[in-house]
Amino acid sequence: MKIISGGVCAAYGFQAGSAHCGIKAGRETDDLAIIASDCECTAAATYTLNRVKAAPIYVTMEHLEDGVARAIVANAGNANACAPDGAENALRQAQAAAKFLGIDAGSVIVASTGVIGQRLPVETIEQNIHKLKLSPDGSEAANRAIMTTDTKPKSAAIEFVAGGKTCHIGGICKGSGMIHPNMGTMLSFITTDCAITHEMLQDALSESVRRSYNRVTVDGDTSTNDMCVVLANGMARNELIEWQNEDYEAFYRALHEVNVRLARQIAADGEGATKLIACTVNGARSEEAAERLAKAVCASSLVKAAMFGADANWGRVLCAMGYSKAPFRPEYVTVGFRSDAGHIIVCDHGHGLEFDEELAKQILLESEITIEVDLYEGSQSATCWGCDLTYDYVKINGDYRT
Repeated sequence: MKIISGGVCAAYGFQAGSAHCGIKAGRETDDLAIIASDCECTAAATYTLNRVKAAPIYVTMEHLEDGVARAIVANAGNANACAPDGAENALRQAQAAAKFLGIDAGSVIVASTGVIGQRLPVETIEQNIHKLKLSPDGSEAANRAIMTTDTKPKSAAIEFVAGGKTCHIGGICKGSGMIHPNMGTMLSFITTDCAITHEMLQDALSESVRRSYNRVTVDGDTSTNDMCVVLANGMARNELIEWQNEDYEAFYRALHEVNVRLARQIAADGEGATKLIACTVNGARSEEAAERLAKAVCASSLVKAAMFGADANWGRVLCAMGYSKAPFRPEYVTVGFRSDAGHIIVCDHGHGLEFDEELAKQILLESEITIEVDLYEGSQSATCWGCDLTYDYVKINGDYRT
């Protein structure tokens, strides 16, 4: 595998672009994005597990029943969730994109992000979509158009080999707040020129989402609009991947690398965040137990606040593990902190150690911190990602709607 640039336009045959439609009053930047393939694609998706789902989710589910699609249209500024005329307006959004692209509306995936409960002013999309210009270099423009409280665009792309052919896979995503593992709670759009069946694509996506976006937590809130979609147009001309063979494994590794890179960027850009926090649990009895423990640590408000304050309060780590409902023996647990500034062990077999507080502080002042937990009970491990909890999180969310 090789890291490349290009985001959703890294794969052959994909273009993207954006336009300003004025969906939310006061927003002056582009708020509508389209990603389109030169030909029909096999498609797969995962969706939020929130019982309250936005209208675009249901429209997309219907359009992907046959496992094919050709384009994605996404807007920011309005979630079209729990909103008047939701289903009708989500369909009209797909139809507007289809008319613009000259394709069937059933081939269009629809996504929205923004304020819940307000009617989507779909008329402004219909009236302004013609301003959008698709380009093979349009990935970042599309990425910026779907941002809400995000402070930076998020993209990743990988080149890999399948069936002796060079293939490409790339993605963009948005996500900053209302992030908690239950699909990934964000919008993620991925494209590839690899030839793969819908069934294999769905298997790969579902497994990767479980081990990437589902291991991110910012604030414990699962959104109503979350969606991860992959389009595969086959233009790399590799032999069609129909089975879980070596080519499938190569594809999965590339897909997962893209998803992990995007997931880490979401965690690092959590609302008000100053630090990316990773928690790696080693020596667990099962991967599920390791994941549950690591998630609990990353989700803990007390742990997150301690990381913001560069306080090596390891007791909060054990506390979070203790209410995770995952099996482990506290008397075996070792806890350490690691960053570019060094590494320090603060707890050994369930008991605190005398440690250099100044070194610990320097380690925790870095922008990326890893909390390392060893259980000494098995061979399984998992890493989850989160961010620190800062004053700005409350400022951002205190008046988000108004």
